[in-house]
Amino acid sequence: MTSTTVHETAEQQLAARRSRMRPATVRLLGLIVAIVALVVAVALSLAIGSRAIPLDHVLTALGDLVAGKAPSGTEASVVVDSRIPRTVIGIVAGLALGLSGALVQAVTRNPLADPGVLGVTYGSGFAIALAIAVLGVQGSGSYIWFALLGAAITTVAVYLIGSGGPGAIDPARLTLAGVALSAVLVGVITALSLLDPKTFDVLRAWNAGSLQDKGWPDLLPVLPFLGVGVIIALALGGPLNAVALGDDLARSLGSNVGLVRGLSVLSVTLLAGGATAIAGPIAFVGLMVPHAARFVTGPDQRWILAYTLVFSPVLLLAADILGRVVLYPGELPVGIVTAIIGAPVLIAISRSKRMSAL
Repeated sequence: MTSTTVHETAEQQLAARRSRMRPATVRLLGLIVAIVALVVAVALSLAIGSRAIPLDHVLTALGDLVAGKAPSGTEASVVVDSRIPRTVIGIVAGLALGLSGALVQAVTRNPLADPGVLGVTYGSGFAIALAIAVLGVQGSGSYIWFALLGAAITTVAVYLIGSGGPGAIDPARLTLAGVALSAVLVGVITALSLLDPKTFDVLRAWNAGSLQDKGWPDLLPVLPFLGVGVIIALALGGPLNAVALGDDLARSLGSNVGLVRGLSVLSVTLLAGGATAIAGPIAFVGLMVPHAARFVTGPDQRWILAYTLVFSPVLLLAADILGRVVLYPGELPVGIVTAIIGAPVLIAISRSKRMSAL
């Protein structure tokens, strides 16, 4: 096949992908709905908990905060000191997990992939568990370096095991490699937690994946890494559309496939590792949201990333709110809620006769 023919084929496939995209008005309307849903989720997250706070009281507390006033009363203190940091962390962790899942699915061209399914999340978890059990490390500010290192090593390991050869990616093999490696890492994490009662208590609370008792000291050290990861992810929207056509066709369109994959791996490492350092291993957010976004928008990665950026926090905050309600006045960790929701979704996607095109 000549270079001219390859280029013509690439242009034809790009045209075919554009034909599967939803009308611009539909995509824009869906994004507006997503933003409204995020606002509602934030309001509910600030109002609902072991102590229900009326929305007008929440707004009063927010107004005092903007005006620079100290919280007046118990309800205002709960909103300002506890629920605002928790909600912001939910937003940040949600968008990080969602964007990393969208990147993994785009690079592997596999709608069943996400950082959890491919073992990246559990790689971060294993490194943090090792730091807690062996080195006695505590706090997200200390976890971040271990989380990033674990995510990077696991990403490379899964890629090497699951690739069908130099430059080739076998989506099924990648998924199997990730699931197998995740099982091994979960087993090791469990073994580490049994070494010492104190270590077990720390790991049990962290390993469930929770936003409870999280504050600004947990978020701020991780925020620069997540910011870089988000910028890289959003910048890759256009190049990932070319990569989705296959390596040869992408190169014929002038795309540097190796650079795109390398930047994608870097972004996934920063996003998944940072989110895990903050909230623990939370699975399925990166699987469900990009797939749903693709169903609404079509295969354009730029729109998928935009939808994922908004809808992922909505899902994580909704799961967190549900966790506060189902065991009221107790609380179910958000990682357990997303697993309960995500497992049936994964089964439904895998059994679907027609998955959304990547």
